[in-house]
Amino acid sequence: MSADHLGQLRREGRIVIVGASLAGLRAAETLRAEGFAGELTLIGDEPYEPYDRPPLSKSVLLGKASPHRTDLPHRREIDAKWRLGVAATGLDLSAKRVRLADGDEVEYDRLLIATGVRARPWFKEDEARLDGVCLLRTRDDADDLYQRLKAGPRRVFIIGAGFAGSEVASACREMGIPVTVAERAGAPLVGALGGVIGAVATGLQTENGVDLRTHVTVTGLEGDATGRVRAVHLSDESVVEADVVVVSLGSMRNTEWLNGSGLGAGPRGIACDAGCRAFDFRGIVTDDVFVAGDVARSPHALFGYQFLSLEHWGNAVAQAQTAAHNMICDGADRRPHLWMPAFWSSMFGVNIKSVGVPPMGEQIMITQGSLAERRFVGVYGYKGRIIAAVSFDNTRWLEFYQRQIERGAPFPVEFPTVDRRPEGRPVDADFPDPSLPTHGPMITLSGYSPADQQLVFHPARH
Repeated sequence: MSADHLGQLRREGRIVIVGASLAGLRAAETLRAEGFAGELTLIGDEPYEPYDRPPLSKSVLLGKASPHRTDLPHRREIDAKWRLGVAATGLDLSAKRVRLADGDEVEYDRLLIATGVRARPWFKEDEARLDGVCLLRTRDDADDLYQRLKAGPRRVFIIGAGFAGSEVASACREMGIPVTVAERAGAPLVGALGGVIGAVATGLQTENGVDLRTHVTVTGLEGDATGRVRAVHLSDESVVEADVVVVSLGSMRNTEWLNGSGLGAGPRGIACDAGCRAFDFRGIVTDDVFVAGDVARSPHALFGYQFLSLEHWGNAVAQAQTAAHNMICDGADRRPHLWMPAFWSSMFGVNIKSVGVPPMGEQIMITQGSLAERRFVGVYGYKGRIIAAVSFDNTRWLEFYQRQIERGAPFPVEFPTVDRRPEGRPVDADFPDPSLPTHGPMITLSGYSPADQQLVFHPARH
């Protein structure tokens, strides 16, 4: 059979995408754009077509955007069958069928799993059900929390000072609402950016009126006689009265529906190769099941082939496009997913952006600007090379440092520039012990695959 005929076959048949959010939509669009003419089905557990999540913790909470007006734009017509509001509950790899919560089964020739993550709930179920205890992940979550904030609560209590929790705290203060934040680590954002940057984030919160409690955990949520939350109990035996509690304890990857399927899926995600093909539980790569987005664990050539789980908007788009391309082309035309990790946030009037993998950093040096002025670039080093960079209100250098990461430039950074300050010497990045849980790391380093073939993809040099 000729390569042309094989390629044509891959552009026909039935493709099912489980996960109707950002990655699922962009994959569907790429499939159609690259010539897939077969039957396309998108399955999603929410009743909505794909919508954008980043505004939910920013402009939506401030009333600047409606939670029901954040639909993702469709870049092209995808001619798909939508199965919305029904979750996938199982996968039969041998029969090539996805089982749904309504009892139906959907057959496929090739499958893309893009089921993403969900918010980690409060661990005591009876307390989690108290009126006023909120999560923030979905459109409905954002709508509920916005209505509660608009009603003018006496105090909001946020459990967890990662990016999401800090963004909610920022929105509360902008609305003039008293807010307390509890963080078991020593500062906000330490899991994602380390203690040096965490100290800056601490000042940012306290100067904006946040009642920040660090090195504490929440031991219990107390309700009143009507079932509404009224107080939060902490490990230092203090009690804080609050009528809205936002649980911001990070996320959980949506892989439980794959239990018993034979795929290499677990709490850290679904393992896949650099071409987005899923591994089975034996570490053998499949050729008809692909993975993309927050739920994927994939090796990255620029970071020592560590398997990375990335909760990044841009990664979901890029990985979905790579997976879709590889699903419908011949092996020789497949390409690796080599997107540079990048993330942004906005809180307390400051724009924060990063490139690379900060949690891999052993040391950090401030290369531009000043920590005291909260306008700077910090560069992370790992084993003598630049591994990441973060900026506070100073994004113009990030593209430069991205190129340094891509070419494996040495650390410490040696470039003299006009805005270098004396504080620009390497210091310990001060990340928490990776074996201990922390709130809100956007990147999870999850080790190496025992089945690694050590296939090397050489990224383009700049």
